[in-house]
Amino acid sequence: MSDPIELAAAVALAGRLVVLPTDTVYGIGTRPDEPRATARLFEAKGRPKELMLPVLVPTTAAARRIAVFDRRAEGLALAFWAGPLTLVLPRAELSREWDLGDDPGTIGVRMPHHPLALALLARTGPLAVTSANRSSRPTPATCEGVEEVFGEVVEVYLGESDPLVGRASTVVELVGSNPRILREGSITEAEVRAVLGPRARSASPRTPR
Repeated sequence: MSDPIELAAAVALAGRLVVLPTDTVYGIGTRPDEPRATARLFEAKGRPKELMLPVLVPTTAAARRIAVFDRRAEGLALAFWAGPLTLVLPRAELSREWDLGDDPGTIGVRMPHHPLALALLARTGPLAVTSANRSSRPTPATCEGVEEVFGEVVEVYLGESDPLVGRASTVVELVGSNPRILREGSITEAEVRAVLGPRARSASPRTPR
């Protein structure tokens, strides 16, 4: 198979691991609906299961199939997608059995703003993708640096010629009546509040990596 995106899509859909560039940092991912695949991803990163695996989607419509969107989520998606915003939402029926971590009721979704990521997602549908680093370690800015970390554990590396210089995504939880900003990243708390209003408040859980 000569097309690297087609190869990466086939590998991810087979439940194995791929690395891809996003508009924030390099990500490592696989299909989200196969428990053996997500277990492989947790193991590769050394990631504790209380830190949920986020899911990247190619379109807002795809996100609505796996997460329950309310007016707040629609407003944030309209303002910031495609882009560095992860929304933590109640799961929809389709994703209810996905093994993404210890919380079976919620799912983190994001539509990235990167042509390679979107091209891959257009072929695969949603993928469980988290930053391409060992848990608690920095994420390398180059594909070569990521390959030094993961080696043959990852079957396909999609890389950029230049280092990625993006910041981590901002994470907003919209599960209860009061929105919570779990992590401030490329999108500022003030920008989120401008869409949601003053009821959005910051929280300080363990930062997912």
